[in-house]
Order: sequence, then C-alpha cells, then structure tokens
Amino acid sequence: MKAIHTKLWRDFLRLRAQVATIAMVVAIGVAGFVGMFSVHASLKASRDAFYQDNRLADVFAGVKRAPLHLRERLAAIDGVNEVLFTTAMDAQIDLPGVMPPVTGRFIGLTLARVHADRQSLNKLSLKSGRWPERAGELEALVSDRFAAARSLKAGDTVRAILNGRLETVHIVGTAATPEYVFASQGGAPDDEFFGIWWIDDERMATAFDMQGAFNQMAMGVAPGVPVDRVIEKVDRLLEPYGAIGAVGRDKQLSSKIVSDELTQLKVMGTVLPSIFLVVAMFILNVVLSRQVATQRGQIAALKALGYSDGAIAWHYIQFAFLIAGLGVVVGLGMSVAIGRGMLGLYDEVFRFNSLDYITEPWLVVVSLVIAALAAALGTWTAIHAVVSLRPAQAMQPPSPPHYRATLIERVGLGNRVSTGALMVIRNVERRPLRAAFTVVGVALAVALQISGAFWIDAIAHIMDVQYRQVQQGDVLVNFHRPVPLSVARDLKRLPGVIDAEPYRTGMVRIRFKSASVDTAMMGIRSDARLFRVVDEQRGAVSMPARGVVLSAMLARELGARVGDRVQVEFRLWNQTRTEVEVVDIVQTMFGKLVYMSLSGMTDLARDGAGVADAALQVDPLHMDAFWGAVKSAPTINSVFDKASSMESFDRTTSRNMGVFSGILTLFAAAMAVGIVYNSARISLSERAWELASLRVLGMTRAEVSVLLLAELGAELLLALPIGAFAGWALATLMMALMSSDAIDFPVVIEPSTYASAAFIVLAAAVASALLVRRKIDRLDLVAVLKVRE
Repeated sequence: MKAIHTKLWRDFLRLRAQVATIAMVVAIGVAGFVGMFSVHASLKASRDAFYQDNRLADVFAGVKRAPLHLRERLAAIDGVNEVLFTTAMDAQIDLPGVMPPVTGRFIGLTLARVHADRQSLNKLSLKSGRWPERAGELEALVSDRFAAARSLKAGDTVRAILNGRLETVHIVGTAATPEYVFASQGGAPDDEFFGIWWIDDERMATAFDMQGAFNQMAMGVAPGVPVDRVIEKVDRLLEPYGAIGAVGRDKQLSSKIVSDELTQLKVMGTVLPSIFLVVAMFILNVVLSRQVATQRGQIAALKALGYSDGAIAWHYIQFAFLIAGLGVVVGLGMSVAIGRGMLGLYDEVFRFNSLDYITEPWLVVVSLVIAALAAALGTWTAIHAVVSLRPAQAMQPPSPPHYRATLIERVGLGNRVSTGALMVIRNVERRPLRAAFTVVGVALAVALQISGAFWIDAIAHIMDVQYRQVQQGDVLVNFHRPVPLSVARDLKRLPGVIDAEPYRTGMVRIRFKSASVDTAMMGIRSDARLFRVVDEQRGAVSMPARGVVLSAMLARELGARVGDRVQVEFRLWNQTRTEVEVVDIVQTMFGKLVYMSLSGMTDLARDGAGVADAALQVDPLHMDAFWGAVKSAPTINSVFDKASSMESFDRTTSRNMGVFSGILTLFAAAMAVGIVYNSARISLSERAWELASLRVLGMTRAEVSVLLLAELGAELLLALPIGAFAGWALATLMMALMSSDAIDFPVVIEPSTYASAAFIVLAAAVASALLVRRKIDRLDLVAVLKVRE
C-alpha cells in the first residue's frame, strides 16, 4: 500500500465522528431521493398495469338519461374503438349493527360478458366469491376495501333503498375496478361510509326505471387519436339528453387523484433531497478546507517525494468519495424502509391488484453520480489553491489573515462590550462565510421541519373551514329526484331535527369570451346557516339576490372579474341558457364552482322550485331515533354524516401526516447535528492553541467553553427567524409545484409549528455542541501548546 493510501485511511478513521455526521446528511438526501422516486415508480407501475389489465377507458361521460340506440352513433366517431354504457345510481344502505346509513353506488354489470370472459372497458377484478346471477335473489359484488372496512363477506345480506323501494341485497363476492381506484363521492376516500356495488344490468335498469337507457358512458380511443376532438363530438351527441360534459382519463376523478399524488411524490423527491445534498457539499468543503490547511506540511512532503498535484488532489477527492459512498450505502438502506412504509400507506388508499416496492437501477446510479459530484465539487473548491503550491511554499505556514478593527469597534462601542463578547464578534466578522454557512444550514434544517409539520396545520384548517364553517349542519341528505321546497317542513318532523335548509346543485357550463368550463352551480338560501359559502379571508358570504358568485379558481380559468357577464348553460332538466352578471368572487379551497341564491337559480333554470339536497341540524341526544327514521324514508337517496366523516378523515389523515412529519423531523434534526457538530469541531481545531492559552492564564473550563460556543449560539439564534421565513417559503413553493386545478391548498402554519420546529432543531444543535464541549474539557494543554500553526 502506498504511503498516500495509508494516509487516506488514517485520516478517515481519525475524523470518524465528522465523517459519520457528513455521511448521515448525504444518506438522508439519498434516502429521500431514492425512496420518493421508488414509491413513485412503484405506484406508477402498479397503476399502469392495473389500468392496462382492466382496460380503463379513455373518455368518460355522465348524462341524465339517454337511449341505448346512441351506441352506433358514438361508436362511429373517428378513433373510437369501443363504447360501454352503464347505469350508476347512489342509494342508501342499512348495514346490520351500524346506526348511520352508508351510501352505496350501484352500477349495472353485463353478466353475459362476464360469464363469457369477455368483459369490456373498466373490467372488474374478482377478489373473492363469485359473479352475481340474474335469476332469483338480488345479488351483488361489493368493492373489496369497503367490504374489508365493514367486515362484509360472501353470504351476508344488507337492505338498500333502490329508487324508493326497500330491497334485500345478497353479497356474493368482492371486486376492484380501475374506475374506482380512489373510491369517493367527490372528497376524501371513505371506505367505511361509501362503497361500490355491482348488480346485473337488467335488474339495475328495472330497479331504477332505466330500461332502454343509460346514464354513464365510457369509451376506448385508439392510440394517437386526439382525445379532445373525441370529447367535443361526444358532447354534441349527448347534449340533448342532459349531458354533464365528457372528460378524458386525465380528468376522471379517481385517475386524476392518483396522477396528482404521483406529481407530489416527484416534487418531494426532488426538492427536499436537493437541500440535504447541497448542505453535505458545503460541510465537505468546510471540513476539507480545514483538513488541507492543517496538512500543508504533509502536502509539501508528498510533493517532495514525487507525488503530482493531480495525485494529491485525487487523494482528497477519494476521501470525499469515501464519505459520500458511505452515505449512499446507508441512504439506500434507509430508502427501502421509507419507501415500503409510504407504499403501505398508499396501499390503504388506492385499489390496485398489487402494489410492490421496486427500486429501479437508474435511481441507484443517479444517486451515486449526484453524491459523487457533490463530494467532488465540495472537495475541489477546498483544495485547488493549496495543491497547486510548490513544495517550498507548502512547507511554510499560511500567511496570517489581515485583521482590522470590527464594525462595533470602529463606531466606538468596543469599550461597552465585554471582552468575551468582543472576541466572539471578532471571530464571526473575520470569518463571515463560515458563519453564514452555519446560519443558512441551521435555517434550512428549521425550514425542513416546518415543511413537514405544516401539512398537519393545513389539514386542520381545511377540517375547520369545511366541517365547521361551511357545513355547520350535522347531516346532509340527497333525494333521488327533485322535491318541493316544502320538504324542509317534512324534514323538521323527523325525530331530533332542529332545523333543515334545502339547497340545490346543478351541472352547468360557464362561458366567458373564448373560455368554457363544465362545473356545478349551487343554489343556496340567502340566509343559509347550515350549509353556506365561506371565503378564506372574509368568512361567510351571503348570496346576493341576483347575479352569480364565482370561486377564485373558476374565475382565474375563465379570466372573469366582478362586473363581467358570463353565459350559464344548464346541462340537465330544461337546458336553458342565459347571461348573468358576476357579482362576487370568493376564495374557496375546493372546486371550480359557481354559487347563486336558491331563488335566483330556480328562476334561471326554469324547471320549477325543486331541490334535491338539504342540510340538517340534529339533536345529538336523538341521533339513534333520527337514523332509524332516515333508514325508512324512501325518498332519501344518500346521507352524509359529518361526525362519522370527520372521525374517519381525521384518523386516516392524522396518521399519514404524522408519519411524514415524523420522518422530516428526524431528517431535520440529523442535518442540524451534522452542521453544528462539524462547525464546532472545526472552530475547536482552529482555536485550540488560543483556548489552551486562556486556560493556562487562569480561565475555567466553563469560561473557555463559552468563548467557543457563544459564537455558535449567536449563529443559532440568527438562524431561527431566517429558518422560519425559509420554512414558509419552502411550504409555499411545494404547494405551488403540487398545485391542482381542483384544489387550492392553503399554506397555513401555526405559531406552535414555528416554535416546535425551532425547539427541535435547537435541541439537536445544543446536543451537538455539548459533545464538542466535552472535547474542550479534555484538551491536553501541554500537547496543544507545544506546536502553534
């Protein structure tokens, strides 16, 4: 082994504590990059395989009621290779032992194709049991996750109100479909209170009076054919029948949510690991700068022995590569744990046939290359000036820095500051770049902690706005068909009902200039209290007597402002078109919606005073009696129980956000340890002679420690407010990169989140500083004072 190789391993072992902290920062960056992108690749591969195997359609459309004979005209559209008609209706289900009713989406299933093993688009995967039969009892398949959440199995029976008639449904098996990978009525997934049910299509048509008709359509489009052109032709054909607008796979609710999650994974896998790798590069630069400065004599000796500049530079780069390589190895191991843990959480939300964790080889290669580049860059900037010196120059100690009076001394305040404080100020001012590195590094650790914890604040804010301000009622009910406004009086007669407010929702197309958006209009009473519109800044907004109110997201897409006139086209019922003035724009979090007073919407729609929804306030002491009455009400189609939904949402979301926040907390603490420990160790090595001299002159260990650590404390205190601002900026950046056209997530960070982030990072930094203080206490004064650099 060459002498230079022996030196390499000796340096590696001698600096093992600093090596470990730098390698840990590299490992975290690698773990975040590889772990997040592995989850992304695993989720995407499982999604694509599931979509392909089960033939997810390319175009989806909903319609009020259209005849089956449209199949030939739709199939004749250029590029369309298959058309699937189905009937889908929501219904109230009474589960044994469950007090609140749950909502089931019943979908017709063509049994002839199933038994011939020729399922068309949106193919079902049978998970357990058998396929339903047409004759005899009403048999159904149920979505596997709903069945698991409610402990349902083949052989169980439930009661359901189908089109006003109470039916007994026999469960014969469970299934999954690509159309409902994310099963939801439009919000968060809820396996306990929303499930998909498949029954024979003929029985479905009979139960819901849909013989010879359909209300859901799916299409397969040939590769290379523009989907937008197909959608335009589909809309023209379905428009006379009350279509609500065809959409491509990219906007189908379930598929879009999966795609949005994949986008978020890419953002997190890119932004957060980049911070760690940049920090690791700077730590390497600082450590190796000090290493090279203390080894000028060794470098001169190596040059005198014939080692070239390149060989010496390569020696230090190898040292950095060893650290980076150790970090990559540890990081790859951590990535598997992180990735499998995250994938387990996704497996509880998305319904794929399988969800296996995979780490693609290119991720390992890229992580090695990035870590090596960071190490090489951090090393080269530290050594290039020294290794180019001639042996005679390198033998000489470096020229002492040119010191001058500090700013505080130049303005005449030096005599008002204690000697110890003045020494700290001088040291910081004379090494501004190193101080800046420590401040920025600790600030980034605080920012990372905030960027993980703020999700919990954002979710809590969403819960507060949606469940406590918008939906102040306890229960939302939906009717199978529009009912008169007098339904409020009937609902108040139900046991425990304190108040009832009807509202209506209609599918509309909003046009302004050249822009057009298919969305929903909500008609709300001007004095609404139980279900209302809430602006993020202004609070509850009362509906004006005339004109429409646009959500901010819809207004941005249309390019409309207050005072503009937009065209409203009702897609269902009378399909009327009219122009109306925009009288307000509200900042809401969900959906591109348009709002109007209930009476104004009824006048515009010209379809009578019918409503299909109502919000109820119910006495908690009479909930059991209320649910009993609801289950026997044939006109109520589906029910939303706010308390149950809040509990389910909070339980699932809190756990998932808690895991994510916990991981980033550990990462931020580790980064703070790496930065502070290395900064303190370097300061100690540089000032050991000075500190030992002060000890000999009579200063105590505590006084000497204060001189060294006070500088670090000042940097930490400066880093905390910068980190708080950086955390807000990082959270804002992540939200902008993860933005969806249907959700406007707020950047809400509570004071307690700032405080906890500062405390966690500060505690990690103090622990690191205390480790260095032990080394100060153990200074060998004689050995240190023998040689002065």
